[in-house]
Amino acid sequence: MTKFGVIGGSGIYTLEGVGIEWITVVTPYGEVEVGASEIDGREVFFMPRHGRNHSLPPHKVNYRGNIWALASLGVKRIIATNACGSLNTDFPPGYLVLPDQFLDFTKARPSTFYDEPGKVAHTDMTVPYCPQIREEVMKAADKMGFKDIHNGGTYVTTEGPRFETAAEIKAYRMLGGDLVGMTSVPEVVLAREAGMCYASISIVTNFAAGISPDILTHDEVLEMMSKITPIVGQLILETIKNFPEEKTCQCPWDVSLLDIKVEK
Repeated sequence: MTKFGVIGGSGIYTLEGVGIEWITVVTPYGEVEVGASEIDGREVFFMPRHGRNHSLPPHKVNYRGNIWALASLGVKRIIATNACGSLNTDFPPGYLVLPDQFLDFTKARPSTFYDEPGKVAHTDMTVPYCPQIREEVMKAADKMGFKDIHNGGTYVTTEGPRFETAAEIKAYRMLGGDLVGMTSVPEVVLAREAGMCYASISIVTNFAAGISPDILTHDEVLEMMSKITPIVGQLILETIKNFPEEKTCQCPWDVSLLDIKVEK
């Protein structure tokens, strides 16, 4: 059966109710901790993006090591989560959004496995977030009776760790952004390069700067996360339990890490 990876963002540091055995995976980008588990006969590998103790800020996450580790374990489908701000008044705090597009405003992150001199590769990102995973998440939400969720939206990724200015948010809205966060890129790009389906459950914790009348604090993010985390955890478990084995998306699975040469 297809193996799943779950990447937990802020507030999601384990899979509640699921036994996890922590293992260390050696990658060309360093050692990575991964939690091995099983859900209804499916192998699932859990990874807290910011570390088990939330010790890594967004711009310091080892994105290449994390994705490489999951790919080397045979993962083909990834469900990620991330806390984000909303640029769209239709998506208030407490809402879940499954992005289908992104805008990349990161600045200094290694963002590709194809970094060896002399190797040129151009990865198609027309549909970056897997439509099949997003569809199955929506089915799970419907089964749970959870209505505050939307399939589709543009996620703006900023470098961090600072929050955005009101002027930046105004610009991102003009460009069509719906959400703003600091973690989806390069994660989604690397997953595509490694031949995996990837989708993200974006958890709206606040309205972005200039939209909200109040100054945003990290405590506000954590408070909202504590309220919504149990729902997101259940949503992920339900999605994996009921996921059909047949692949119906066009995400390429024919890429092998063995074909990607990296500088160690």
